[in-house]
Amino acid sequence: MNKGAQTRETIIATALAAASTYGLEALSIGSLAKQVGMSKSGLFAHFASKEKLQLDVLGAAVRHFIDDVIAPALAEPRGEPRIRAFVDRWIRWSQAPYLPGGCVFLATANELDDRPGPLRDSLVAAQRDWIEALTTAARLAVEEGHFHRDLDTHQFAYELYSILLAHHHFDRLLRDPETEPRTRRAFERLIRSARPGSPSADLT
Repeated sequence: MNKGAQTRETIIATALAAASTYGLEALSIGSLAKQVGMSKSGLFAHFASKEKLQLDVLGAAVRHFIDDVIAPALAEPRGEPRIRAFVDRWIRWSQAPYLPGGCVFLATANELDDRPGPLRDSLVAAQRDWIEALTTAARLAVEEGHFHRDLDTHQFAYELYSILLAHHHFDRLLRDPETEPRTRRAFERLIRSARPGSPSADLT
């Protein structure tokens, strides 16, 4: 990697850490330049616009998420073991040292949810891919016989995603020391409800 590429990666890593805490809109060319020891014009030359910087930060977050959550979980056996790996890896991802404010996708969701444009499109695409991965994992769990055959896999993914959203809220906003145990108990209830012979299976 040449010096220019290294500098660019340093800027993106610094901006990603800031975005996880303060959101994408709070990113400032001036403050980032100061943090990485560059002039504003020198930093601006790497990205041409604030929006380009923001898009590159989201892209870096997606790559981290794939490397740290998706790819390792996909190496696990199909079905329930893979779903457990997704959850374990996501909790670790939300505590990663390069994300001091937690999951950057959730940190930026509120500021982008009603703002059409490339940034929102990028965030929505990343989250839809994640939800689809959870849905597919649930479908494979049905095929493997780990979950009952009438399971609504989209509903399962919705509820699992909701548990992960609650984890972030209770951990980062409420600072609840019981967040992870509560998250894991909620997850175990969801898993039990999806297994063959569960009361919910009998009601379908």
